[in-house]
Amino acid sequence: MTKPNACGTGSGTSRPLTKDEAIAFLASRVEPIAETETLPTEAALGRVLATPVVSGIQVPAWDNSAMDGYAIRHADLAEHGGRLPVVQRIPAGSAGDPLAPGTAARIFTGAPVPEGTDTVVVQEACERDGDHVLIPTDIKAGGNIRRAGEDIETGAEVIAAGTRLAPQHLGLAASVGVAELQVYRRLRVAVLASGDELVMPGSPLGPGQIYNSNRFALMGLLRSMGCEVVDLGIVADTLEATKDALSRGAATADLIVASGGVSVGEEDHIRPAVEALGTLELWNIAIRPGKPVVFGRVKGIPFFGSPGNPVSLFVTFCLFGRPILRRLQGLTGEHAPRALKIRAGFDWPKPDKRTEFHRARIETGADGEPELAVYPTRSSAVLSSVAWADGFIEIPPGHTIARGDLVDFLPFSELLH
Repeated sequence: MTKPNACGTGSGTSRPLTKDEAIAFLASRVEPIAETETLPTEAALGRVLATPVVSGIQVPAWDNSAMDGYAIRHADLAEHGGRLPVVQRIPAGSAGDPLAPGTAARIFTGAPVPEGTDTVVVQEACERDGDHVLIPTDIKAGGNIRRAGEDIETGAEVIAAGTRLAPQHLGLAASVGVAELQVYRRLRVAVLASGDELVMPGSPLGPGQIYNSNRFALMGLLRSMGCEVVDLGIVADTLEATKDALSRGAATADLIVASGGVSVGEEDHIRPAVEALGTLELWNIAIRPGKPVVFGRVKGIPFFGSPGNPVSLFVTFCLFGRPILRRLQGLTGEHAPRALKIRAGFDWPKPDKRTEFHRARIETGADGEPELAVYPTRSSAVLSSVAWADGFIEIPPGHTIARGDLVDFLPFSELLH
């Protein structure tokens, strides 16, 4: 991987990092938080598992019926012409007696099969005749029995540490009798928005002012990814105000995230403030939109800064803020988002020299197959385009697209977790 953008002074001449280089670099620069807590299993949804779940039992605990039907010895069918007396009834939650030769047991899904059984015949294949059951003699032996331990063996790791716990994980933990889970505590992220032009919704707009939409987008992104948010508010466009906000963030949070003020203009104070309070490690990634992205440390606390344009903010946070969060939260596995290959329903004849991420959504083509539509403008100030979209298409530098080509699509379902 290329050397990161000459950290320290911000005056280095290293080439901009590619998307993949930047993701790998950022994930390598942070470590998971150490603090954990123990929660009841039902309260751990969305949290990151700190200690693996190991089963103390086997699942199923015993051979059991996979169907409602009749438990038999298969060899008895030929000997008795498929007509067997039904001598016991075994519902789920109870255990039957050993199966006597030449008999059948009425059995229900999940019930332990009685000793001596080698086959369960589904009830739809059978005909009841008083106290007997008529079973076709050509039924296959060994069917419809779930064997003990075929799902989970005793001592098996069923959920790995570093997993974000989804509903299915909670069910799996409960299935092996685990009542409590050790998880990482929630990540605390301090958020600030830089700009004298920003006003909070609910206040009237003055000349040259805009509403602070980035605050709400950032907080929503962070909370959707399981973080606690510390709001540092709107920060005036001065170096001292910026340094003060960053210092407050470093004292209260595990990560500081800023929108705006990351470029090199006279009113952009994020980079010099970060350098004054810590170190600057990355500031240039070869993408569109969102080229000015800043990563560094403020008094030892990781810092991530994104452009102020709302689309650029959304793109850069999803691509580069997300891997930092995932790593800090203790999540394992691949931190780069996974792309889907979907047919383009558009032409893209004008390539860019940088990798481009454009808003797109899935629609149904004339042939009934899914295809992608793109938003008609490349402007990074049009936030409504992100609400319109299902995700981003990734267009390599110098690349054109013709209708019908397969393109890489990054769905929001992949980017927002």
